[in-house]
Amino acid sequence: MTAEPIDWMHPPSKGWTYDQVKDLDLPFDWDLVDGVIAPRGMTDHWHDRVRNRLYVQLDQAREDPYEAEAERCIMIDEYNPPKPDVIVYDRSGLDFFTLECVPVGAVSLALEVVSHGSRSDDRFRKPALYAEAGIPHYWRVERGEDNLPVLHEFWLDHPTGVYKPASRPEGAVHTDRFRTEVPFPVEIDLKSIFPV
Repeated sequence: MTAEPIDWMHPPSKGWTYDQVKDLDLPFDWDLVDGVIAPRGMTDHWHDRVRNRLYVQLDQAREDPYEAEAERCIMIDEYNPPKPDVIVYDRSGLDFFTLECVPVGAVSLALEVVSHGSRSDDRFRKPALYAEAGIPHYWRVERGEDNLPVLHEFWLDHPTGVYKPASRPEGAVHTDRFRTEVPFPVEIDLKSIFPV
């Protein structure tokens, strides 16, 4: 019996796990998708500004026991620890001093800001992964024709196990002020992210 190689170019026969990859000296930022190391695409200033501003607004509005973090991985399983742009989770019982990935059962919201290299992932693969794992809320932010952010709000439909557009009087697509009570009360002025 031969030992499995410790070279990212030659994955173990069952695929990589988070514990195997996290300490590898890789020449790029990475995602782990079904045990396969995938380089993360570069983001632009628009993407990063939207992510950062949404994170700050969620962090400032948060209520106990919730936390908001940017670029924190979720441990769905050892072969799939996705890293959404922003997450909101219940910190009850979690140790900040040892936590690497947030357990999926603690996550209330996953938020992705779509960039050129992440369109398929953010629109299809990741929402399906998050829904299957039971994350109650998913927000996807797209770049509108006027370059302003457009927030698409989805709620997990438990009977079907898939995300559906939020059913609220003002709709599920937001371009101006976005108000919600879940996972805690927050009001986000989407137009203020890029003041004119």
